Amino acid sequence: MTEKLTLEDQLRSALPDLTRAERQLASHMLSHYPMAALGSITQLAKASQVSTPTVVRLAQKLGYKGYPDVQASLRREVEAMLVSPLSKHDRWAGGVPDTHILNRFADAVMANLQATLGQINHAEFDAACALLADPNRHVFAMGGRITHVLADYFTSLMTVVRSEVTLLSDSATTWAPALLDMKQGDVLLVFDIRRYENAVLQIAEMAREQGAEIILITDRWVSPAASLASYTLACHIEAPSAWDSNVSLMVLVETLLASVQSKTWDDTARRMQRLESLYARTRQFRKYR
Repeated sequence: MTEKLTLEDQLRSALPDLTRAERQLASHMLSHYPMAALGSITQLAKASQVSTPTVVRLAQKLGYKGYPDVQASLRREVEAMLVSPLSKHDRWAGGVPDTHILNRFADAVMANLQATLGQINHAEFDAACALLADPNRHVFAMGGRITHVLADYFTSLMTVVRSEVTLLSDSATTWAPALLDMKQGDVLLVFDIRRYENAVLQIAEMAREQGAEIILITDRWVSPAASLASYTLACHIEAPSAWDSNVSLMVLVETLLASVQSKTWDDTARRMQRLESLYARTRQFRKYR
């Protein structure tokens, strides 16, 4: 059975055949997906700087009777993406192909990675890297219950690449002191995938109030924190498991690190040399025989 296309998929497929105004509307909806289309038709038209008839025409071009049908379909998507791990398992376990789990999981991960890389805006990615590489900006990172490990991994390596990098731990008691040191122009890298966490959104809101630039790594349904982000990098994460896959997010993290390293290589190389000297003095690593 062919999987039903999401509204996001439909918008991307339709882009080449849209009028200028419709393309402007579709681009706005994709950039603020799914939140943009959950408000009224008047709000969406105003935010996209198009007319309300343009919203109706686009809905009809996508095969809907009108904007209310678009919203109904989108609400079903949002409900599906917020399901618990147990419910998510029940959705796929009955209809999986009769092949080994290694093959099925690898196929899903490869498809996620291909889809993710196919939709990342290169200019937006490069701009995010430029923020992270700017030595005048302090970089902070945080994640949710599951994605916190990605923020930890990012900061562990980024502290080698450059100075002024801080991990916001998963303990709420550390957030206020970190925010106390956050100033205008600093950068907060946020990880937030379904089921989106209120604490992540709250910290992003407070960071934005203090003038921080926010880079969001999220899933293809897009965290509510996207409304606060300067740059949003959306990943495909579905897998034949009760949990979503973080592979695409990890690839983005490692690519961000590689890009920042290349932009700051002279300073980074000196930091690495000093670090290796310190490791040698402390005998932290075993020598090869």
